[in-house]
Amino acid sequence: MIRPLDVLVFNIHVQPRASRDEVSGIHGGRIKIRITAPPVDGKANDHLTQFLASEFKVSKRQVVLISGETGRDKRFRIQDPLVIPMWLSDALRQGFIVASK
Repeated sequence: MIRPLDVLVFNIHVQPRASRDEVSGIHGGRIKIRITAPPVDGKANDHLTQFLASEFKVSKRQVVLISGETGRDKRFRIQDPLVIPMWLSDALRQGFIVASK
């Protein structure tokens, strides 16, 4: 069982213009997330932020893009997640996420 955390920081590889929104495993040491939004005018970043907020049951303002605004490789911080998604436990075990209490 994973205890509630104050902060999660993790690296993502995003694939825009996918057929559906989903976490699809690990890619190059990063969590791979496929999203339907195109990589135009920040739409993909906004969509990814909303997707992560939904996954962790937090508001969009609790999801912060730390780096990677214009690339596919990104680093996010989630503040006070209410829910820990199932896909997260494998990433935590493998060291792809830094968690702090």
